[in-house]
Amino acid sequence: MDYLHFYGKNFDLTEPIKAYIEDAVNSLLKLGLDITGVNATVSADERNGRKGYLFEFDIHVAKKGNVVITQKDKDVYAAIDLALARAKKVLRRYADKIKSHKNVSLEEIMAEPMLEEEIKEAMNYSNEIVPTPFDIDKPISIEEAAEILKDSNRQFLVFEDKSGKVRVLYKRSDGKLGLY
Repeated sequence: MDYLHFYGKNFDLTEPIKAYIEDAVNSLLKLGLDITGVNATVSADERNGRKGYLFEFDIHVAKKGNVVITQKDKDVYAAIDLALARAKKVLRRYADKIKSHKNVSLEEIMAEPMLEEEIKEAMNYSNEIVPTPFDIDKPISIEEAAEILKDSNRQFLVFEDKSGKVRVLYKRSDGKLGLY
């Protein structure tokens, strides 16, 4: 694996330990995240006459950054297992966050037809919604729309311009007209 790098500090990494770490990293890849690099560091740590090991995962996830997990234990394999469990927990939360946050474009929203339930619900508000006839049934220029708005007591006018776009012309507080 090109993205996996092993480091040993005061510790000689044997092939079985490297294979164990590689299997651990492969289990992280199953989460479906874009993991671009993993640094695995094993350090021998002796304090107060007690021998122990420090294992560190430095996992680089695209669009997230680095996730660093450090674990100490008196057994190398136990330290790797505990660090792996913590890394899986952190990365699974991130993966779930990505999956639960669905980006929906405006085109997708507009393309979805109204469901019958939504139509019936809108009809229930029929006594609150007062239909107003649409005065303009053909495309008009912006200048024509401005004249219509100035001559009325309306605050805004929705119309279709000559290019086929639906536009909104509105009266601003400074007396000028605004156009969407």
